[in-house]
Amino acid sequence: MRFDFDHCRFVEHAQAPHAAALHDADGVMDWAGLHQATQDWMARAQAAGVLPGHALVISGHKQAAFVVAMLGCLQMGVTYVPVDTINPPARLQRITELVHAGAVYDAAADAFGPGAAAPRALTVPGLAYIMFTSGSTGDPKGVQIGRDSVALFTGWIRDCLALGEAPAFLNQMLFSFDFSLFDLCGALGLGGCCVLCPREVIADSERFVDHLRQSDVAVWASTPSFVRQQMLNPRFTAAQLPSLRVFVFGAESLTPRVAEELWARFPQARIINSYGPTEATCSTTWVEIDAELRAAAPNPFPIGVAKPYAEVFLDDGEICMAGDHVMRGYLDRPDLDQGVLFEHNGKRAYRSGDLGDLDAQGRVYFRGRKDDQIKLNGYRIELAEVDAALSTLAGVVAGAAVVLRRPDGSLVRMIGFVELTHPGEGAVQPLPEALQDWKDQLGQRMPPYMIPSELIAVDALPTGTTNKVDRRQLEQRYALARTLRSQEPKR
Repeated sequence: MRFDFDHCRFVEHAQAPHAAALHDADGVMDWAGLHQATQDWMARAQAAGVLPGHALVISGHKQAAFVVAMLGCLQMGVTYVPVDTINPPARLQRITELVHAGAVYDAAADAFGPGAAAPRALTVPGLAYIMFTSGSTGDPKGVQIGRDSVALFTGWIRDCLALGEAPAFLNQMLFSFDFSLFDLCGALGLGGCCVLCPREVIADSERFVDHLRQSDVAVWASTPSFVRQQMLNPRFTAAQLPSLRVFVFGAESLTPRVAEELWARFPQARIINSYGPTEATCSTTWVEIDAELRAAAPNPFPIGVAKPYAEVFLDDGEICMAGDHVMRGYLDRPDLDQGVLFEHNGKRAYRSGDLGDLDAQGRVYFRGRKDDQIKLNGYRIELAEVDAALSTLAGVVAGAAVVLRRPDGSLVRMIGFVELTHPGEGAVQPLPEALQDWKDQLGQRMPPYMIPSELIAVDALPTGTTNKVDRRQLEQRYALARTLRSQEPKR
């Protein structure tokens, strides 16, 4: 059995109905069980007043019920809106209001709850999901993806990647992060198994490896940062995980160093690099790191060539993409659409804000951003949204964030800077009492991955010739702060 994303229904019911479809920390659900659970969920959703053409917010983490709800929505013609429990309640409520959802489904409690104060149908028809990303205005923005776009994405996995018959896919990325679609669409579209790995399993490295081994994971999709973390575990090897044969990377640049470290552990593994923003249904380009590319070892590796259903081109150095996989616009934000959406060869096209260039084989290389958007540990973050949150801290006039980088250009962590309402002496100052719980204050507004790892108070935020905050000068302030701390007497 498998899920046909072209028509959003279960098909081939007589084929291996008792094969594993979902494997989470609590056990295994077979295909017959997944089909029945989805039918039962749809009946309950209809009784709860969930309607086609409307949005349903799904809150949870890595529960099998979360997957059941997404499949049920696709079958019913309901647009699902995934929100991981990593998000604070205020953000969940804000997203619920933005999509005008009539209900919220809590996957952990397996229960429907009240939605927006004034629910209504969506203005754009035929949407599979709306995924919220960080917004430069300080408010999350909803990316509207069509059902046809998800079908195209699944078709690429099925027709181009040669992953074998009914493989098991690792699924560790949040469902509110678009790269998690690779595992979901790949596993369920091929009639394989989606291996759900919640945070508590991943946090225990020994338990994590055991879970992967027991579920015979064959396909691993993640950011390079996540696989680098697993290298700390000596059991993360082909000997311990003999079924694991394909690694697919995205959301961050892939360097030769990471690839070689991985091949040292998994000598026979295939490594595929991919690229694409949320606005283009998870990914648009791909390349397999073959022997020639491995020998050339460009740093970073290219992000590849366009998938069969897409066109990728450069406009003044900016990576643009066109095709039916491009979003249907931002939710109720025509002002944002105007700056990035256009028509190209009769298809929807999107300006990514990413810079790139091409090699002689037509492969695209990622060369950074035009703006202050970053990808940290795979999460897309608008520094402007972090800036806005920092400015709401107690006793703060304004805030700004910067990122620290490794020598190869990859991001390490994010540092926050605040200008105090009542500054003291010196360019860098100690945090006042009102900011001792600054992480808790920020946690009421945004998920943990958007919260800086450190906070530094300064006398004033430096600005450049355009009167914008000069983040490079703030990086120098960080170096000064570290020097001052090293000179403080030991307690």
